Amino acid sequence: MEDKESPLNFIELIIENDLKKGLDQKQLSFRFPPEPNGYLHIGHVKAICLNFNLGLKYKAPVNLRFDDTNPQNEEVKYVNAIKEDIKWLGYSWEKECYASDYFDQLHEWAKYLIDNDFAYIDSQTSNEIADQKGTPTILGTKSPYRNRPTSESRNIFLEMTQGKHPEGAHVLRAKIDMNSPNMLLRDPIIYRVLDKPHHRTGYKWCIYPMYDWTHGQSDYLEQITHSLCTLEFKPHRDLYDWFLKTLPLDEMLPKQIEFARLNLSYTVTSKRKLKELIDKKIVYSWDDPRMPTISGLRRRGYTPESLKNFVHTAGIAKRDNIIEASLLEFCARDHLNKIAPRVNAVVNPLKLTISNYDRDEELLNGEINPENPSSGTREIPFSKHLYIDKEDFKEEANKKYFRLTIGKEVRLKNAYIIKGESVIKDKEGNLTEVICTYDKQSKSGSGSDASKRKVKGTLHWVSQKHAIKVKVNLYDRLFVDPAPDQHKDKSFLDFINPNSLQEASAYVEPSISTAKVGQSYQFQRVGYFCVDPLSTSESLIFNKTVGLRDNWSKK
Repeated sequence: MEDKESPLNFIELIIENDLKKGLDQKQLSFRFPPEPNGYLHIGHVKAICLNFNLGLKYKAPVNLRFDDTNPQNEEVKYVNAIKEDIKWLGYSWEKECYASDYFDQLHEWAKYLIDNDFAYIDSQTSNEIADQKGTPTILGTKSPYRNRPTSESRNIFLEMTQGKHPEGAHVLRAKIDMNSPNMLLRDPIIYRVLDKPHHRTGYKWCIYPMYDWTHGQSDYLEQITHSLCTLEFKPHRDLYDWFLKTLPLDEMLPKQIEFARLNLSYTVTSKRKLKELIDKKIVYSWDDPRMPTISGLRRRGYTPESLKNFVHTAGIAKRDNIIEASLLEFCARDHLNKIAPRVNAVVNPLKLTISNYDRDEELLNGEINPENPSSGTREIPFSKHLYIDKEDFKEEANKKYFRLTIGKEVRLKNAYIIKGESVIKDKEGNLTEVICTYDKQSKSGSGSDASKRKVKGTLHWVSQKHAIKVKVNLYDRLFVDPAPDQHKDKSFLDFINPNSLQEASAYVEPSISTAKVGQSYQFQRVGYFCVDPLSTSESLIFNKTVGLRDNWSKK
């Protein structure tokens, strides 16, 4: 969680300086403005935490505003998913706003720009307008419609509003500077005809405002003081300010400030590319646990605390950089270690029989979470026939192998010391069972001399008689390349990890039978797992969140 003693980031320094210059702290106001055209991803967590934590720090309101200016891609389901994600992270907003709330006012302001010769109707094709813009090194050329009479532009604009012109026939452009070194100031488009129903306004409008025209004015109407956005919007700041200064506004103007976006290795965060992964059935959905979406991370078992700690650790910077995915995994591992109950689970089972165990069964005690002594203990059934992991046994092994082998002793976690005696194989020579003996006096926690004997290996296990069979989804990173979308000559799809999901069965101890959806566990010596939403009481499904250690550093 955020350290109160941490030095101020550069945005906080700007705010503190504004307060020293006379800005009343009671005037401070922030917003988080997602477009409802997809699910939020790990990059958005940074923006969410930044805005809402500033709100908490300065006791200032934070609005949730949906920038819903493009009805072609926006849906109510995305609105609902976004709200759910923010709540899950532990934040609440002051007002729920929509850019569409301001369509009428934006339309009036557009008429003001036309009437005062700050905007005109352009009847060129989109390709002609694009060619006219020039390049960063070649100045733009003026539209032949740039000096169109104000009255004519206004009439056409009203006709566009009334649905009298088809898509692509006309656009409304701001009249700024075709020679500006900032290409965004070369008469940007303000409105276009788009004959599509809107998820909130229905068929009321057949023209829609562009993002750059909408954003700053929405900030103004909500009296946002500091409009925080990622670095790709830095060139947009001149246009942001131009609109605000050109309109007849008499209240405090917002200030745009840019910060570096969160780029994560082995990941893509473009909504278009994430949707492509879904459309091509590489992943199942927006909340597939391999996706970098908040809902995907939640389903995989990441906690709000781990995501917020990750963002805090990564910091707020002015320059874009790539944050290692291993840091995110570390933050998950660190938090889950503190909260996750321990259970025995065997994913790759091998039958083990204790030949000299002469009891039917018994109950042993194990810690629920050693990091939290107050969590208490759990009862673990023990019997003659157990499952251990196949990787924990070799018939023959060198001295560096500290697991079970013939003639060697190991301890069963929370149980007894056992010794490998022999094996049973099928007709094809495949190992099917290990026969062991146990030291009856070596029971863990009994206080006997035998229980205090030191052996180098400790294995996890599950009683065969009591084991619950569950499905496990073993997830790995979706891409094998640290920057899959940064190759000019290749598609990001060329770097898909074919082993990003492996489905398996596992045997787990019966204490897990009451597991609830979303609950996390540490499968001892295996990793952290979370109960998937598709689970039922009769059929539990567990998603692997992270392993107990970083295995990628070794690859």
